Amino acid sequence: MGHPTELISPRSPRVAAARRLARRNFRTKERRFIAEGPQAVREAVEHRGAQGATLIELFATVEAAERYAGIVEAALLAGARVHYASDEVLAEVSQTVTPQGLVGVCHFLDSPFEEILDAGPRLVAVLAHVRDPGNAGTVLRCADAAGADAVVLTDASVDLYNPKSVRASVGSLFHLPVAVGVPVEQAVEGLRAAGVRILAADGAGQDDLDAELDAGTMGGPSAWVFGNEAWGLPEETRALADAVIRVPIHGKAESLNLATAAAVCLYASARAQRAPGGCRSVTPS
Repeated sequence: MGHPTELISPRSPRVAAARRLARRNFRTKERRFIAEGPQAVREAVEHRGAQGATLIELFATVEAAERYAGIVEAALLAGARVHYASDEVLAEVSQTVTPQGLVGVCHFLDSPFEEILDAGPRLVAVLAHVRDPGNAGTVLRCADAAGADAVVLTDASVDLYNPKSVRASVGSLFHLPVAVGVPVEQAVEGLRAAGVRILAADGAGQDDLDAELDAGTMGGPSAWVFGNEAWGLPEETRALADAVIRVPIHGKAESLNLATAAAVCLYASARAQRAPGGCRSVTPS
């Protein structure tokens, strides 16, 4: 096991390299991104991808290294370079106003879309035209909580590795396969060919989620397509779906935000799939 380096200088090339990852073009070029805070770093330490260990480098204040000694030790055991860092250094590499003392540099971990299809997914969230990074990360977290098999971000959606997306996922980014940059038509065609029903979530949809549940149509494999919160899904994207479904508003609220609607839709499918006759067994097989 290695040891943390001495207090690293703000002018260190490693600090400069980490700071550059705030920009998408550098993230894409290096295929690396920043994970901040103990929860995200802990998940990064435990994650392994095709390239091996996901966490490459860890910057930690002395105080955080003591408080989260287990995370630091695990990072060293995983082969990551660990640097003691001053508050000044953390401010340089962090994308938050108040850094939490741990900042990790990680390998990209997205999966090829074909691998997701080959795994026979039963519940998928497709983010089409989602531009807000906080929304993207929160939907990913909802998908993880609902037991989805994968998330797909289309080529018209925000960068998965935007620091705000990573923070909003609260570690869920490391839990389930995510494909990025997939054209929406390719995503729909591939999932449909894999036997997955395509459901577009839209407040103006002609089909009602409650009615779908009552009719027993939600028990099979399904992919929910979510659009931009401000203007929803374009007509050409809605036309690709097998059904366009609205979440009913029983009270006086004007609408639901994207993440809330996504949670409702994904959990509806998850419950239907786990019911008798659904595509997921209620008891272990």
